[in-house]
Amino acid sequence: MESVAEGEAPPSPDQILEGLDPEQREVATSITGPVCVLAGAGTGKTRAITHRIAYGIASGVYVPQRVLALTFTARAANEMRNRLRQLGAPGVQARTFHAAALRQLQYFWPQAVGGTPPQLMAHKAQFISEAASRLRFSTDRAVIRDLASEIEWAKVSMLTPETVEEHLAYRDLPAGFTPQSLARVMRGYEDLKTERNAIDFEDVLLATVAILEEDDAVAAAVRQQYRHFVVDEYQDVSPLQERLLRCWLGKREELCVVGDASQTIYSFTGATSRHLLDFPSQHPEGKVIRLVRDYRSTPQVVGLANRLLADRRPAKDSTPGSWAPPLELRAQRPAGPEPEWFEYADDEQEAAGIAEDVKDLIHRDGVPASEIAVLFRTNGQSQAIEQALADAGVGFQVRGTEKFFNRPEVKQGILQIRSAARAASEEPATKIVRDCLASLGYKDRPPASGGAVRAKWESLAALVSLTDRLAAAHEGEFTVPMLVEDLARRVAHQDAPVMDGVTLASLHSAKGLEWDAVFLCGLSDGLMPIGFAETGDEIDEERRLLYVGVTRARERLSLSWSLSRTPGGRGNRRRSRFLKDLAPNAAHLG
Repeated sequence: MESVAEGEAPPSPDQILEGLDPEQREVATSITGPVCVLAGAGTGKTRAITHRIAYGIASGVYVPQRVLALTFTARAANEMRNRLRQLGAPGVQARTFHAAALRQLQYFWPQAVGGTPPQLMAHKAQFISEAASRLRFSTDRAVIRDLASEIEWAKVSMLTPETVEEHLAYRDLPAGFTPQSLARVMRGYEDLKTERNAIDFEDVLLATVAILEEDDAVAAAVRQQYRHFVVDEYQDVSPLQERLLRCWLGKREELCVVGDASQTIYSFTGATSRHLLDFPSQHPEGKVIRLVRDYRSTPQVVGLANRLLADRRPAKDSTPGSWAPPLELRAQRPAGPEPEWFEYADDEQEAAGIAEDVKDLIHRDGVPASEIAVLFRTNGQSQAIEQALADAGVGFQVRGTEKFFNRPEVKQGILQIRSAARAASEEPATKIVRDCLASLGYKDRPPASGGAVRAKWESLAALVSLTDRLAAAHEGEFTVPMLVEDLARRVAHQDAPVMDGVTLASLHSAKGLEWDAVFLCGLSDGLMPIGFAETGDEIDEERRLLYVGVTRARERLSLSWSLSRTPGGRGNRRRSRFLKDLAPNAAHLG
């Protein structure tokens, strides 16, 4: 169905269903009662659920302002809003759990608690560092980051400083910390926040839950406002998010959840697929719909992904019922090239080999750099790839680090652009922006080195590229004030511009994305699965993580590993156990 232009009549229910496959159509027309959509990678789940919402509105069953669609990233929420707008369904609230809760907390705080809400902290680091220092623990930035992760996990698992200790016995804690000492730091952190009238992002959910559970009037008002709920990526909800969702629902069952247990890769943060797996038994009158037609990847990629999951064998200590039978995807695209397998002597050779293949894809095969990704298990693997691509003259962007609009150079660049917007100038916006960013270090040619210098240039280049694209779309009638307006909208929604270059990303940060060509590197035991994954459940999560990596590729997929970390080192590594029955014999590798 074509998008709805401004001023046009909204589409009819039948028009909304055009182009959907039978299973997607079933999702779209199942607009009442509890619905569970089990959606495999690349099966069009966002298409199905946005059409479901639009169909419900066009049918007169939904009021747009009373539908709340929940997802896990600002980018996904923004995409959902855009799709709904194109389907003639503006007005639907599509938000992350945190954004929806924060909006309610700020609105109802004066009524339910009194006064103004506490200050929302941007970062935990300062408070955690001070709490640890008061207890005479020495910390560095890495330890602070690890402590923050443990505190976040505890809070979304609804554990307090008094109840967390016994649960920490089963986790890998920061070096030098015991369950007892970490619980003390958590207590000190919570006390500091109370002293300074501050809350963190987890407190937003906790406080909203507390108000909804304790104030009947507020709960009634919220339930009056929102009648129908859709939750995307339901396999990633935490116990706290599930509790908040139940507060919003009350005794109603107007809920549609969408997820894939085979893509559960965030259990270390408190996410659990248990709610998705238990949904049919919790809602015996509900409907379960399976989406298995894969429109993203070629049969060759889909076949490898299916075999990867089918090869799983439970360990003796695997939690019973924690692994659902995986959805077997059915490829809908024409055949493509077979996945390629490469074994290298060391990490340096692997990085150089990948950079050479990437360069060939761009210059020989015409694959856009933005449609190529190199994915790895740990961020530490990025540096060798960055340097190899820089040496090969290939542009790249590193994803999954600091949010784009939070980067210092991006903030400075936007300030410069805003200043330029206030000065009358007849020069093209594209030239003005280049002149503004030149003072921050932007040049037309990228630096030869990798690291922080290259990362800064890539950020500034993204602002230049965005300006060029917007100017082209407006056929030259594009001004700097128009750019400032567009940037303000993007900052509000954390809608980062697409950066022109090969994407380097960890497997975790690649979730929800896709590219024409994907290189999965470092696939040796100790990295995939990671060395600290020891239990059956932890190994299973690593397998799912590799599955997510495989299913990011549309057409071309390359898998590689090296036998040694450094040149000349002992080749005592072995390829990942997950590849045992998938990869060809090493003697035949490229």
